[in-house]
Amino acid sequence: MSQAVIIKSNKYGIQLFLDPDMPFEELLPAVAQKFEDSAKFFKDAKLAVSFEGRELSAEENYRLVDAITSHTDITIICIVDNEQSHADRFKQQIDTYYESIAGKEGEFYRGSLRSGQVLESVSSIVIVGDVAAGARIISQGNIIVLGALQGNAYAGAAGNAGCFVAALDMNPSQLQIGDVHAKIPEKKGKMKKIRHREKAPVAAQPQIAVVKGGDIYIEPITKGILS
Repeated sequence: MSQAVIIKSNKYGIQLFLDPDMPFEELLPAVAQKFEDSAKFFKDAKLAVSFEGRELSAEENYRLVDAITSHTDITIICIVDNEQSHADRFKQQIDTYYESIAGKEGEFYRGSLRSGQVLESVSSIVIVGDVAAGARIISQGNIIVLGALQGNAYAGAAGNAGCFVAALDMNPSQLQIGDVHAKIPEKKGKMKKIRHREKAPVAAQPQIAVVKGGDIYIEPITKGILS
């Protein structure tokens, strides 16, 4: 690859092709510079993004998103994986986002929440950062955490059980969606009102919590998950 980062766009979002051999600490400022140079082109766009060409940890995903949003007015709605056709995957996530806020302006928060902090929103909210244990998010819409979710998350606070909570690293202390409440046990065992359809992966991967049949399910984000 002759460049550290190459940006390609489609109708629904952007793909970043990253140099697989460059050390991450050198790649990060190259991404920041690339977006700073093209900030006027993107303006205040709301986009999905995918990272291609190298394996990234949840922390590296977060730092890349932060580099993009710190140097532009872009709102990153979600990070797309590589399991599907890119156009289909971008479209699904973008459509889901706009349907979720149903004509309301979604909020965008950049930064991590520390223990004791509470963030409230009357619409869906995208958080670029981590939510530490002891922190709390309350949203009348959906909650999307582009980082680690370890605190409490309450989506659909107006009573909408059709909302969801999504995170790059899903490990919450408590979850509530609409009127369905669940507390994650500290020890392994049965989770009250929470069901996992697949074993938790060894490495962190994006997951989503939704209400189905009166229970909260935590599942990997895959095609058709919200259908």
